[in-house]
Amino acid sequence: MDFDAAINSHVAWKMKLSSYLSKPDHSLDAAKIEASDQCELGRWIAAENQKYSGLAEFAALRKEHEHFHKIAAGVVRKADAGQSVKEETALGAHSDFANASRAVVNALMALKNKLATGKAAAR
Repeated sequence: MDFDAAINSHVAWKMKLSSYLSKPDHSLDAAKIEASDQCELGRWIAAENQKYSGLAEFAALRKEHEHFHKIAAGVVRKADAGQSVKEETALGAHSDFANASRAVVNALMALKNKLATGKAAAR
């Protein structure tokens, strides 16, 4: 797993949703976004579940990743429903989205560090 690419991919969601909020054209599908196993990271988590399920860092990543997808899908659903969704409220630094995004990034970094430490100890 390229953890840095996964981090960048999840950080990029803010720009994607920001663009969508300015013009909700139904190009994003909330149901697909909510399916956390459909993105590259989600597929990796599913594939590696048996291998890493004993690691608290992996369990935290799985949980935070699922939560992130629910929050992102909720933003899209609100925009699609015509609700007034202000970018600062939906995506700003103290929003549920920002908190969920930070949690995924932190969980990725914690797992990356755990696996790197484990490899170094195995040498």
